[in-house]
Formats: sequence, structure tokens, C-alpha cells
Amino acid sequence: MKKLLAISFMLLMSAGALTGCNTMSGAGQDVQAGGRAVQDAAE
Repeated sequence: MKKLLAISFMLLMSAGALTGCNTMSGAGQDVQAGGRAVQDAAE
């Protein structure tokens, strides 16, 4: 029973980490797009 619980916990943690990476990637793209807009407005 403990082994099943440990495996389930590890799978949940892995899924959470992967979701966090995707979220940070999306946030980076948003910041980059905002920077481009500011740069284009300054030209």
C-alpha cells in the first residue's frame, strides 16, 4: 500500500512540474510580445 501511495505521489508531482514549465513558457512569450510592441512603438 505504501509503495502505491509513493508512486501516485511521484506521478502527481511530475505532472505538476511539467504544468509549471508550460506556464512559465507561456508567460515568457507574453513578456517577449510586450517588449516587441514597446520597441515597435518607439521606432
